[in-house]
Amino acid sequence: MTWVLVIGLALVVLAFLLFVVKVPRGAREAVASALLLGIAGYVTQGSPSLAGAPREGRESISGDPAAMVEARGKVTNSGIPTLNRWVVTADAFARNGNYADAAEVLRIAVNEDPKSSEAWLAMANALFGHADDTLTPAALYAYRRAASADPDAPGPPFFLGLAFAQEGKLVEARSLWAGVLLRAPDDAQWRGPLFQQLQRLDAVIAAQKSESAPVQGQSSVP
Repeated sequence: MTWVLVIGLALVVLAFLLFVVKVPRGAREAVASALLLGIAGYVTQGSPSLAGAPREGRESISGDPAAMVEARGKVTNSGIPTLNRWVVTADAFARNGNYADAAEVLRIAVNEDPKSSEAWLAMANALFGHADDTLTPAALYAYRRAASADPDAPGPPFFLGLAFAQEGKLVEARSLWAGVLLRAPDDAQWRGPLFQQLQRLDAVIAAQKSESAPVQGQSSVP
């Protein structure tokens, strides 16, 4: 019964993309491939009869995929919801943690418009999430393309800073966030929370420096 539901859902999504979103003929194969990739992943890894179990490990900043998508929408200069149909479709995948499917759809978006900072940023976040919060070369490339497409956009340095912080590169993260805060509009809703986060980051960096500094009167060489 579960397989029937999975296949049925895939057909519904495909029909939505073809007849509502009106995917161009040349891009239909890529969209179908993304759906098949999702089904293949379920076939190889899905176990609907088993109870879910939390995974131990480091805290994930993309542990709530829907929150990550919403955050990207808020950290913007305009605050206007995206009108890019590819980004809308990819966000639907990303909200459910289907990062691979989201990245495939966003590949179409950046091929169609290589100067879309929004699409590049969404792809960077999808690639980062798909790699279990690891800043892969592909994700870093996408973040940099997003920044170069719109140097004034706060999203690319904000989320790249998150990625650096997740990997323990706190100085790099601080540099990016400080730049975002410096250019942030006074009425930006995320300005206050980012300032508080920057203060916490400064405290952590200071504590690390204090721990690594040699005690006065003692040699650092054994």
